[in-house]
Amino acid sequence: MATGTLARFVCGRRTKWVVLALWIVILAVAGPLAGKLSSAERNDNASWLPGNAEATQVSELQQQFSPSEIVPAIIVYERTAGITEADQAKAAADAQGIRSVTGVTGEVAGPFPAEDGQALQTIVPIEIDSEGWDKIADVIDEIKAVIGTGENGLTVHLTGPAGSAADSAAAFAGVDSTLLYTTLAIVTIILLITYRSPVLWLLPIISAGAALITAQAVVYLLAEYNGLVVNAQSAGILTVLVFGAGTDYALLLVARYREELRRHSDRHEAMMFALHRAGPAIIASAATVAIGMSCLMLAEVNSTSGLGPVAAIGVVVALFAMMSLLPALLVIGGRWLFWPVRPAFGSAEPTATGMWARMGARIGRRPRAVWIGTALALGVMSLGLFQLNANGLSQQDSFTTEQPSAAGQEVLARHFPAGEGQPIVVIANSAQADPVRQAFAATPGISAVGEPLERGGLVQLEGTLQAAADSEEAEDTVRAVRTAVHAVPGADAKVGGMTAMTLDINEANKHDNRLIIPLVLLVVLAILGVLLRAVVAPLILIGTVVLSFAAALGVSALVFRHVLGFAGEDTAFPLFVFVFLVALGIDYNIFLMTRVREEAWQHGTRRGAVIGLAATGGVITSAGVVLAGTFAALASLPLVAFAEIGFAVAFGVLLDTLVVRSVLVTALNLDLGRWMWWPSKLTRVLDEPPGHTPVSPAPATLSGKAAE
Repeated sequence: MATGTLARFVCGRRTKWVVLALWIVILAVAGPLAGKLSSAERNDNASWLPGNAEATQVSELQQQFSPSEIVPAIIVYERTAGITEADQAKAAADAQGIRSVTGVTGEVAGPFPAEDGQALQTIVPIEIDSEGWDKIADVIDEIKAVIGTGENGLTVHLTGPAGSAADSAAAFAGVDSTLLYTTLAIVTIILLITYRSPVLWLLPIISAGAALITAQAVVYLLAEYNGLVVNAQSAGILTVLVFGAGTDYALLLVARYREELRRHSDRHEAMMFALHRAGPAIIASAATVAIGMSCLMLAEVNSTSGLGPVAAIGVVVALFAMMSLLPALLVIGGRWLFWPVRPAFGSAEPTATGMWARMGARIGRRPRAVWIGTALALGVMSLGLFQLNANGLSQQDSFTTEQPSAAGQEVLARHFPAGEGQPIVVIANSAQADPVRQAFAATPGISAVGEPLERGGLVQLEGTLQAAADSEEAEDTVRAVRTAVHAVPGADAKVGGMTAMTLDINEANKHDNRLIIPLVLLVVLAILGVLLRAVVAPLILIGTVVLSFAAALGVSALVFRHVLGFAGEDTAFPLFVFVFLVALGIDYNIFLMTRVREEAWQHGTRRGAVIGLAATGGVITSAGVVLAGTFAALASLPLVAFAEIGFAVAFGVLLDTLVVRSVLVTALNLDLGRWMWWPSKLTRVLDEPPGHTPVSPAPATLSGKAAE
């Protein structure tokens, strides 16, 4: 009923103009707000940390010792033949000059000589205020202008947490525009190939663009006034998700509209039927994605939990645009939009005898052998999971290109303790300062502990790591320090710092994997059960999706390791890929199975499976290619984590579209027949025996009154 009312309003002869006017008003209001989204992003450490983690608590307690966060930059001077007096004079002059750089606060420490006499280091404290993380790259550029790059055999590098932050800021610089233009180009090319029309492709693009602007405005308002955590990661994924999911819904609606134009002489009536018949599947698909994404809100990691509502908002707004603005534009434009291949009233439906109809007929000859063989092939692909190493990425391994801070860190590690400049921070009750300091200093892996700093009944201690701060050995040291200082009676000691933050994020990501992945499966299973009104079909579809996910992850792990040469995967990688693949990949099963169910009432479940594949095969394949292309756009960023997510999701979507949905699910439909729909009334529909499924009905039957 709700779908019918919406359809009549959106494609009414007069109300279509009301819909267009409404969207013009929405965009007039949303445009300026969407432009402010980047100003509401939080890219500081707290936006990535687990909310209740020990390192987060330390970060908050450190504000008592310094009202602003202090992040050190480390300048390393290296001369393999030995540091000269001239080198020392230059380093001292640089330290003096750096003090005048805006953003540098406190005492610039050094230069300190290395024991081997081949290097010097200077530690520069940089103040990070509310906007500091966005401006840190500018501070680092000013420091680089002071120190230069070295000459006459002396090399100069800038590294440390501030150097790494600047490299990350540079990687994310222009991320919104880069992803938008890359995604736009990919979607445009695919739509041009799909529609082969010089005009039609514009309408899904316009509708998706309107959806993105509106979604960004909504997210900005929630971030600015309701505390929603938004960072560069979630803002970038929002762009990809709105264009990918929105274009998918557009493809499905346009395909059904084109069918109905062959059955109805009036385009308004044709759109009303298209919305009424395709609408439930599109709405169910969007609901599945939105609810699945919302499950991320239960994550411990702030950046992941913030992504949940951001992604859900994007999908809901995309649905709204594709169910209102796009139909209105299509009806206003008329049949000429499909030129040069306009769907004339009474013409035959080409999908009835096309490639997908022939494929369905071939699968129908031996459906059991087909689904068993396909499942075994996917199982073999899943063996690549043994190559998956989702234990986190070091600083050096986090970028697809060489970064200045990573090169500087290697030089620093050659001449100084590898953890120099990125200390472990312990905060405890000041009454127990001495025993805490002793326990801290005695921990294996700690080379030195600095002088205590006391404020308001608390003491802050900093210890230098022997291992590189982003290594597994450093994380083991953090665990050992926590064990040691937690054992001091009455100290209430807490351990933080950059390494502790990384450890807590990794542990929280692993917890989120264990919690959210099963939860998303249960949510999707429940939605499928309600939508398909069956038990067997949802269970089988969930099984195929999990198998597809495992195969995609297995192949991706092999490609990462042996083709692209990546060192490993981020700990959040399995969760992100799972949520995107399952929540988005189930779309295609929903599109297919709702059409199969519709046709099964007319033609029987086995014949309905062939008709459903024939009718939806082309559009679902196009939708899968679009979605894969939009996620592949993430590879345009020089970050390994984004490149890995983009590749895995793109490959998984193509695998799901071309193999799982078209071959495996269709073969299972044909083999099980009416029992696929147990316990619904469809189990009482008579079927031909397996192996004798006829080719889909002739075009006249598909486009005639019976199909309506």
